[in-house]
Amino acid sequence: MSFLSTSGEASRLLVLNGNPGEGTLCGSMADAIAAKARAMGAEVRIVHLKDLNFDGNLAQGYHQRMDWEPDLAAFAESLTWCDRFVLVHPLWWGSAPAKLKGLFDRVLMPGFGFEYVEGKALPKPLLAGRKARVVITSDTPTFFLKWIYGNGWVKVLRRQILAFCGFKDLKVKYFSPVRGAKPEALAKMVDEAAGILG
Repeated sequence: MSFLSTSGEASRLLVLNGNPGEGTLCGSMADAIAAKARAMGAEVRIVHLKDLNFDGNLAQGYHQRMDWEPDLAAFAESLTWCDRFVLVHPLWWGSAPAKLKGLFDRVLMPGFGFEYVEGKALPKPLLAGRKARVVITSDTPTFFLKWIYGNGWVKVLRRQILAFCGFKDLKVKYFSPVRGAKPEALAKMVDEAAGILG
């Protein structure tokens, strides 16, 4: 079954390009995914991290609420709107770019991403009912990422961020190595990235 299949209604897909740079492979992949989803009949919103203006430092943690900047409020509204979410991002130092991690820190707060329940060990996810896919680009070969380094960031992203907030049906697609890849190889990666939609 296609990732975009729903009960007879058009899927509402949010695509996030989590690379903060200009003219990136991730940006091209996100555009290709959005285009394919539209061709499949989905309603699509695409967000490029580079276009978001916000303070990524959650300086006081959960002890003091930081009001959302307009770009964060708009992104949160898109997360609420969507029933399907695709994140495309590069692996930097075995993790996410700092601005992407800052986006999660600032938006997925108690009261939006989850809420604490008195007497319960685990919080209640507030973004349940949504499905997610992740596309990761890396210079590290996928074999090393999984079997030598242990794939730590992907475990965190899948279990402690997306699933924690209620996203299900989580699948990850890897593209590596990017560094040194010829233009035709990069073009093929862009084409294949849209395969995450099923």
